[in-house]
Amino acid sequence: MTEIWFLVLAFGVGCILGCIFYGGLWWTVKKALHSIRPALWFFASFWVRMGICFAGFYLVANGDWKKFIVCLLGVIAGRIVISYLTRENNYAN
Repeated sequence: MTEIWFLVLAFGVGCILGCIFYGGLWWTVKKALHSIRPALWFFASFWVRMGICFAGFYLVANGDWKKFIVCLLGVIAGRIVISYLTRENNYAN
């Protein structure tokens, strides 16, 4: 029974990591569009976001492939959430 709770926790942390990664990407694009040095924004943001995600996966999975897969599914769910929250209203006139 405790393994199920660890998998639920791994999914939740994966959702948070996905929101951080893809929310950070959205924020970076918004900032870089109006920046003098957009390449620096993208380069730095990529490494910060990847570092956070790698550290999160390492801490959550702890060598267990099931936790890793569930955390990855959480990242995909976080991507869906961020895509929904940051979409633009295409039907407005």
